[in-house]
Amino acid sequence: MIPADDSVRLLSAVFERMDYSKLYAAYSRMGRIEISPKRLFKILVYGYMNNIYSSRKLEQACRRDVNFMYLLGREKAPDHATLARFRSERLTDVIDDLFTQLVGQLAATGELSLSSVFIDGTKLEANANRYSFVWKKSTQKYEQKLQEKMKDELPTLAAGFGLRFYAGEAIKAKGLKKLRKRLKALQAQQGIVFVHGKGQRKTALQRAVETVEQYLARQKKYDDYNHSFGERNSFSKTDRDATFLRMKEDHMKNGQLKPGYNATLAVDAEYIVGAAISQERSDSQTLIPMLKKLQRLGYTKPVADAGFESEENYTWCEENELTAFIKPSNHDKAKTRKYKSDIGRRENMPYDESSDSYRCHRGHSIRAAYEKKTKSKAGYAIVTTVYTCTECTGCPHKAQCIKGKSKTPLEERNKNLYVSKTFLRQRQQMQERIQSKAGILLRINRSIQVEGAFGVLKQDMGFRRFLMRGSIKVQTEFLLLCMGYNLNKLHSKIQNDRCGSYLHIPKTA
Repeated sequence: MIPADDSVRLLSAVFERMDYSKLYAAYSRMGRIEISPKRLFKILVYGYMNNIYSSRKLEQACRRDVNFMYLLGREKAPDHATLARFRSERLTDVIDDLFTQLVGQLAATGELSLSSVFIDGTKLEANANRYSFVWKKSTQKYEQKLQEKMKDELPTLAAGFGLRFYAGEAIKAKGLKKLRKRLKALQAQQGIVFVHGKGQRKTALQRAVETVEQYLARQKKYDDYNHSFGERNSFSKTDRDATFLRMKEDHMKNGQLKPGYNATLAVDAEYIVGAAISQERSDSQTLIPMLKKLQRLGYTKPVADAGFESEENYTWCEENELTAFIKPSNHDKAKTRKYKSDIGRRENMPYDESSDSYRCHRGHSIRAAYEKKTKSKAGYAIVTTVYTCTECTGCPHKAQCIKGKSKTPLEERNKNLYVSKTFLRQRQQMQERIQSKAGILLRINRSIQVEGAFGVLKQDMGFRRFLMRGSIKVQTEFLLLCMGYNLNKLHSKIQNDRCGSYLHIPKTA
């Protein structure tokens, strides 16, 4: 009943070559395995290949679809709860190993170039309420108000019962618990019974205990929120690992942020060879973790878009002897007439290497004043040279030269240039590299291969929102999707006799 060239036969043949020892080790030795984990894994991946993501729809397919019955063999159809538990509990620790094995099989058959790899990122919505946001600045503001109120009231409240309460720089939940314990000890000594309900008169001690408990509950909530934030500025109450991000799918058409994850893909010869989920809002912080994964496969030519450009990423590639092709963020803007005619830009000012100075539109010298040392989010040290012009007073071009918002009036401001010499050298080298013949071909393929992969995942396969919650489970779901994509791609290449082709060569007239 199933054609010889059907994708389900390809999936079964590929997955029969895998080692499932780690998957079986995820099960307890006690009890019996009702349905083979290998068969459950095949069913899940085949479901993702055919845009079936819900465990209930997968169960239905196992009862009705002959292809799913073929994968089950003589075993009975699994319950939806069995499939859901398998995906969210059993696979989480072994999915990376299974994905790596699939990539290894593609490499062994010559389907991967193992040389150039195309990297890009996109935002995918989390399975969380869109209005369950918690913001870091708001939390800090309300916590500060609570601290001020407690410092004002609690020492007086404790003194009223002959107790001492020390309010240091910050009143912590531990200190509030101690105060509550001492107040309750007074209750036991005096034999006071706390009352509840309408028409009951509370004692001063009961009101004091309730006040401390209210403060304790609020402080615990803020401590919990601060722990969930980490280095982020927001999270969702429904899925604590999700960050509020700006996405292309704007359901309210007003630029509203939605809870989601930053999904990064690495593509070689149209196959996904690396996939990662991150809480970072920008792409630049996700490049190095992805390259560390790809190093084991031997890739030496990472190709990425302007969103991944940073001095930290350039330096890491140099130190690890990678020939990166990363498009500078000003590559397109630098070609415009507006950019070239902007007299306030450093790129439009002549530089004198002997005196280490720039010359402004009026001919005044802008000299190096001092060096500013900062660190990136990941701890990379950046040295920025600050150049200052001391002859800006009365300059007729000042309004066009000095831009940006500042509380200092324009008349009192001087022109400053912030230049990282290392980054300047790296960007110049990258500009030359991407404009070479090899660089142009790789950039064309980046837009075809990795952008095409995202197009298939989000549009053709209809995957725009995760089903599971938590970064570990979301990573599992994303890798299942990528495995389904790879098998569909391999099947398509076999049918169209395109195996072994790595790059798209543009056609010329």
